[in-house]
Amino acid sequence: MTAPQIYVSFPGTAREALSFYAGVFGGELALYTHEEFSRSEGTPDAIAHGELNGVVALAGSDAGAGDKSVRFEGMMLSLLGTAEPAVLHTWFNKLADGGTVVDPLAPKPWGASDGQVIDRHGLHWLIGYEPEV
Repeated sequence: MTAPQIYVSFPGTAREALSFYAGVFGGELALYTHEEFSRSEGTPDAIAHGELNGVVALAGSDAGAGDKSVRFEGMMLSLLGTAEPAVLHTWFNKLADGGTVVDPLAPKPWGASDGQVIDRHGLHWLIGYEPEV
């Protein structure tokens, strides 16, 4: 691994959330249950580990009883310049479905285009790109 990977503890929604991100970004999704990992805590079908690999990589699991789950303060997941503008707009719109647009993805006074969205699972995204020259 050459960079940190985001690993999210979801409040019992890991399967739904990671499947949602696979639908937004594409890639290969692998989900493993507690039963498959021979874990006895929690329900057998809870996600013990899930991983999305592709253009955007995310991993996560269902939080155990008493564990903290998704809560972000002062942090965004940045996808600045990670794809063509049309792709970034598509991702932004898909993440906004059921979420909250904090700042629309649009041209800014400094010349770049960017925007912020908090998706339906609570992750805060910063998406944007520099103008084509």
